[in-house]
Order: sequence, then C-alpha cells, then structure tokens
Amino acid sequence: MVLVIAEQRDGVLNRASWEAVAAAQQLGGPVKIAVAGAGVGAVAAELAAADVAEVISLEHEGLAVYTPDGFVQALAGLIAAESPSHVVFSHTYQTRDYAPRLAARIDRALAADCIGTKGDSSARLFVRPIFQGRVNADIALEGPAPHLVTFQIGAFRGDAAKRGAQPAPVRSVAASVDPASIRQKPEAPFREAKQAVDLSQAERIVSVGRGIKSEEHIAIARELAASLGAELAASRPICDSGWLPMERQIGSSGQTVAPKLYLALGISGAIQHVVGMKGARTIVAINKDPEAPIFEIADYGIAGDLFEIVPAMISALKQ
Repeated sequence: MVLVIAEQRDGVLNRASWEAVAAAQQLGGPVKIAVAGAGVGAVAAELAAADVAEVISLEHEGLAVYTPDGFVQALAGLIAAESPSHVVFSHTYQTRDYAPRLAARIDRALAADCIGTKGDSSARLFVRPIFQGRVNADIALEGPAPHLVTFQIGAFRGDAAKRGAQPAPVRSVAASVDPASIRQKPEAPFREAKQAVDLSQAERIVSVGRGIKSEEHIAIARELAASLGAELAASRPICDSGWLPMERQIGSSGQTVAPKLYLALGISGAIQHVVGMKGARTIVAINKDPEAPIFEIADYGIAGDLFEIVPAMISALKQ
C-alpha cells in the first residue's frame, strides 16, 4: 500500500497534492491518502474523488497550524499504524521542512525532489535531478519499508490522477500529538509574508528575462499578466537587479512551478531557469533569438521582438 500525505492550509487543498496522488497511483498497488489538520473533513471529502482505497482525515487541535514537531508526531504514528510500502509527498516548502525529520524519526530512507520512477515494485528506482538539473540520477532506496519520497512540483500532472467511479471512503483518525512537546511558535507562512507570493499555486505565469532590457519595461509584462489573470515572475538576473522581488524568481535558486500556462518573455532558457518551470503544461516563448534554448522546450515559440508582440497580445486580449 502507498500512503500519500496531502497538504492543506486553512481548509484549502494544495493543488500539488493531486500530483502526489498521480505519482502514487503509478507505483502500483492500493493507495491511501491522509490529510492532517484540525477540521479537515471538507478537504478529505474533496480528495475522496480520487480512485483510492481510503482517505484518512488525521485530526488534532495541535495540527490546526503547521509545526514540524506536531506533524512529525502525528504522521509517525499514522505510518506505524498503516504500514505502507511507500509514503509519497509533493516537494513543497512545508514538506521540505518536516519530511527529513519524519524520516529520521522513523529511521527510514528518504528520496527528495524526485521527478519520476523506474522499474517495478521488486526493483523500484526513483529519478532525481542533480547538478542543477543537468543530469538525472536513479536512486535505489535501501533498508526496510516504508520508503519516503517527495516529488518535484510539475513532475506529474494533477489532472492525470485517476478519479473513482464513486467517492472513496473517508475515515477520521485522532492523531497522537503532545502539544507540550511542540517547540516551534508558528509565524506567518511564506506565501502570506508581505509582498510574497507562492507561485507554485498559480495557473498562469508571465515570466520575464534579460530581453526585457530595463526596469521600466517590466510594466508591459505586468500589463500582459493582468490581461491574462496571471502572476508575474522572472529569471534570476531580473531579481538580482532588483527589478522584481526575489520571491518572484523561478529556477534552481527560486521557486519551482507547474502552471497550465507559462509565458516566457525574453528568457534565453538557461538550465538554472528551465529546471524551475519545465513542468508547465503549456510553454509559450517569445525571444528575438531563434536559436535560444528556451525554444527547445516551448510548445509554442515566437522568434521576434517582444516589444512588438506583447502589445499586440494585450490589444487582442482586451477585445
């Protein structure tokens, strides 16, 4: 059995959880989903649409606000009770925080930031990018089950998760948490910080690179993003120059995203940027250099001057 740990915040399911479900379903065998928190029945009911054996609502007041100590306690107890072969997570900011602690607590192997799997249940390998995405390594996890695996956002498509003919059963479980042993005092999460944005949740992104030329030209990209109902993002040179805040950076040293639409304006396609957005469902690139590497991964490419093309797009969108 494969156990998926879904993620929610304030009763809203992180859409990357559906990607984790899709990954788990490819591992073979029955799948269960667990979601931790306080009063997460509605989220569990949403997840019950998946073609899984069961959805577990892991409840405790000490889980109402995320803390690594609280989640590690609760999930360690659940994993011991369920005895899965694998525990699957999406590689979110929250998972990066507590999954290594959880693996250490239960003394089991962890493969983080994976993008795929190979083999079968008797010889399962997990594919993980290394050297900033230049090379993929096949990871064999040793030691007893369960093995813990986190999957990079965009590695699997959430809409590819199989849905059931009827809702899966939902079971509420009282989590084992000792509030006195929680050492952290929660503060505002990343995406709620002043001026911050969690781009991993965006369905459409307009991203700018060096081809935008100067800071005053950011306005045209911002107008296009507004016309599309998209978030505005950038490659590292733009954020390093201070033209956009660092929280809007996409790439190996920024955020990893998998929107339905990724529109790259004047982005050459360096590997450090590509590893952060290659999971987008549809990639549209505009660059005056027809040999730019970004065209190698783009679904649609326009070799031309973005200062001519983008205004025409905005005009068409406003009609």
